Amino acid sequence: MIDVKKLCKEKGLRMTEQRNIIADVITKMSITGHPDVNEIFLNANEKDRNISIATVYRTVKLFEEYGAIEKHDFKDGRSRYEAIEDHHHDHLIDIETGEIHEFTNEQIEKIQSIVAETLGYKLVDHRLELYGIKIKK
Repeated sequence: MIDVKKLCKEKGLRMTEQRNIIADVITKMSITGHPDVNEIFLNANEKDRNISIATVYRTVKLFEEYGAIEKHDFKDGRSRYEAIEDHHHDHLIDIETGEIHEFTNEQIEKIQSIVAETLGYKLVDHRLELYGIKIKK
């Protein structure tokens, strides 16, 4: 995983103390999940009580614009975020629990490229989200 604070600095974004805290929170929370703005706010606010929810919204949008974090809409009504990673992965979302599983699958990657080529395109990026229900045994 990429350090959000480091990536923002490398891209030339001026980092204030509050931005540094929010970047650190997103980096840490991305290890175990895909936090929404409220979750980011609660964690950042524990570190600095002067960080408002509005500051978190503005900062998250800025980080997204600078390409340091990625936004996901997993059909649960909340935008979720994760630090940009140095490897590609896709997501399987359990629609009953909201649990999000990250995975990679070479067969899926090959099929997507074949589909693009068949339609006359070179695949340069994609996002795959699968939605499912746990199979009861």
